[in-house]
Amino acid sequence: MFDAFLMGLIEGLTEFLPISSTGHLILFGRLLGFEGPPGKVFEISIQLGAILAVVVVFWPKLLDVISHMWRPRTPQRYFATNILLAFLPAMIIGGTLHGTITALLFNPYVVCVALILGGIAIIAIERAMPTPSIHSVPEIGPLAAVLVGFGQALAMIPGTSRSGATIITALLCGVDRKTAAEFSFILAIPTMLAATAYSLLKARNELSFDGMSLIAVGFVTAFVVALVTVKAVLAVIGRIGFTPFGWYRIALGVVMLAVLLLG
Repeated sequence: MFDAFLMGLIEGLTEFLPISSTGHLILFGRLLGFEGPPGKVFEISIQLGAILAVVVVFWPKLLDVISHMWRPRTPQRYFATNILLAFLPAMIIGGTLHGTITALLFNPYVVCVALILGGIAIIAIERAMPTPSIHSVPEIGPLAAVLVGFGQALAMIPGTSRSGATIITALLCGVDRKTAAEFSFILAIPTMLAATAYSLLKARNELSFDGMSLIAVGFVTAFVVALVTVKAVLAVIGRIGFTPFGWYRIALGVVMLAVLLLG
């Protein structure tokens, strides 16, 4: 039960930070020796908890977009269009290469290397990023939205970080930090729902709801922690930037690589 709580805590803390939730779950699952219920229902459940937290935080904005996106040339229409354009690359590439990437790259050594390289990239881009010219999601043009989508597809490599790849790509396109984070968080809703549905489909013959208490603990923990994390990031990211996360990634990658190599 305590391990399930820790895994939910890790998912909630890391899903929406540019430090890779998948990488953390692989590394700490290995360290803890954690094995959830049969199939992938535990991993899917804690991911759904994190998704629900984003829906709760952005519910007023989501409701406004859904209500008005059918009207032409409105900010809500541009908002929805940008989310769709950014979602498509991950859907197409993910559906095509998911099995290959999972089989070849889902191991702790790849995670450590991706954490280190991603941390270096974050620090370098933060220092060289252009002066922001885009200050709201509807202002993001179609080309920038598609580029963010390809950044998200790159995050299929474990340890890269979906939020990190999308935020950094948005920064390179001239989006300010807070808008980049907001765009990344909302883009996570369709992306993670699609990934969850795909995982359920692939694992449908292995799913088991044994250990419901473990599932409940992980789900609730991921939801509560992600709720706090998303609100905190939106409140402070404009001031602190993403460089601290880059240094954290490098430190974690180096330490965990040393632990793995030394057994």
